[in-house]
Amino acid sequence: MLVHITTDNHIQGRERLVKEVEASVEDSLGRYVPQLTRVEVHLSDENGKKPGDADKRCKLEARLSGLAPLGVTGAGSNLDQAVADALEKLHHLLDHKLGRLTDKKGRASYGGEE
Repeated sequence: MLVHITTDNHIQGRERLVKEVEASVEDSLGRYVPQLTRVEVHLSDENGKKPGDADKRCKLEARLSGLAPLGVTGAGSNLDQAVADALEKLHHLLDHKLGRLTDKKGRASYGGEE
């Protein structure tokens, strides 16, 4: 899985941050590696140098082989929170999307009859 990270001009510590985010993405989404080919991460600070609550953003776009890309956005008061929020959302979205693809037939009916 390829992890591509971009940041806006207001984000500091780029080299260290890239390594930390890559490790977080690979740890969190590693189980999807057969289907997941690429994850694009964009980190931004909405307020620039002005302080504010939940002004850090992390946008994730997951590229699945043979499917349309999936995207989520996470927010937090710091980048760690924003990345964790976005990864949690993407994890749930991938579970839902890939679970629906593999569970087309053979599941119990909604009426309770089998």
